Amino acid sequence: MAHPHRGDLLIVLAAAIWGFAFYFQKTAMLHIGPFLFLGLRAAIATLALLPFAAWEHRTTSTCISALLPVATAGGITFFIAGSTQQFGIVDATVINTGFLTALYVVSTPFVFRVVERESVPHTGWIAAVLAFLGIWGLSGGSLGRLSQGDVLVALASIGWGLLFVIGARSARWGRPITFTCMQFGVVTILALSAALAWEDISWHAIANARASVLFVGLLSTALTFGVMTVALQYVSAPRAAVLLSTEVLFSTAAGVLLLNETLPWVGWAGAALVLIAILVVRLKPAIQPPE
Repeated sequence: MAHPHRGDLLIVLAAAIWGFAFYFQKTAMLHIGPFLFLGLRAAIATLALLPFAAWEHRTTSTCISALLPVATAGGITFFIAGSTQQFGIVDATVINTGFLTALYVVSTPFVFRVVERESVPHTGWIAAVLAFLGIWGLSGGSLGRLSQGDVLVALASIGWGLLFVIGARSARWGRPITFTCMQFGVVTILALSAALAWEDISWHAIANARASVLFVGLLSTALTFGVMTVALQYVSAPRAAVLLSTEVLFSTAAGVLLLNETLPWVGWAGAALVLIAILVVRLKPAIQPPE
């Protein structure tokens, strides 16, 4: 995959799967708790990635211990962002979840600049203002109408932005699948421990949620995050965040087609402002590091 456009295509594929995964993440909450869902999702992904990580181990010389700190950081970040989003999606609609999650496109350059200790250009602040107005529109024209779920999903976008930066940092070791597998191993431990401490666990409930858990665990987690980590070796974190924002198109389709969701006119206006904020970030190369 020497050509960068192949990395772009892989990221758009991940975006399509993620967009429809919001439907499964929401319906799973009818049967099991957020921590248990996140833990099962991560456990399935870890097991699915293990054979590929073993193959990667035979073809590279990087020591696993060198990856441990960054993989642990990625796992902790994913646990925080993933559990925040999962609690939020209980109340938030799939359409709102898609657009509010896409705010990571705006947050990623800010996080990147903070990590690299660089100032945020004017375009970043313009995008942030547009994103705020978009949230106002998605709330129905009053931020007081935002559900608790909407707020949690929006906050999770900051964590996803940080996760992109961590994933890009891991590229220097040249073991993307191993990194992803280790990252989800950390998520599994944290999420299942939280589920054992605070949630009721029922095998019958898990069986009822199995289709959603398998879809998200195998496709939306193992496949897409593995693909994304590979792609981040060729595509910068801010560019990847922009390409992944196309998931809002797929999440909107899932909400409309599978759950009969809709938005008032002010909601669609807010969604349009979020997309404009995304375009501001994408079309102003000054906000991105050289690729």
